[in-house]
Amino acid sequence: MPSNSETILTQQTHPADSSTQTVTGDKYKGDGYYGRSDGIHTIQYNYTDLIGTITIQGTLAVTPANEDWFDVHTYTETSATDSKIVNFTGNYVWIRAKLEYTQGTVHQILLNH
Repeated sequence: MPSNSETILTQQTHPADSSTQTVTGDKYKGDGYYGRSDGIHTIQYNYTDLIGTITIQGTLAVTPANEDWFDVHTYTETSATDSKIVNFTGNYVWIRAKLEYTQGTVHQILLNH
């Protein structure tokens, strides 16, 4: 079975004013959309000087409303430059990224499944 790789959140740079910024990305097809049975998803975060929280959200709804989304993975960083890879399992129909931060740049968040 071929895998899919997509950028689910493009570069986001904080305006450097110590405010809390929140960015919610668009929805992207998860394993459940394709009817795959393993439900394995891999996320890669690439960031510089980040202080904030990246939350991956999923939904089982085919046409999700805002209340249909729930958190499936949360990662908090306290001022580092790094690239992190995490796995989570679930037959989510849609996946999206949510970023809440007070400093730094998220270069991209990638989804592989």
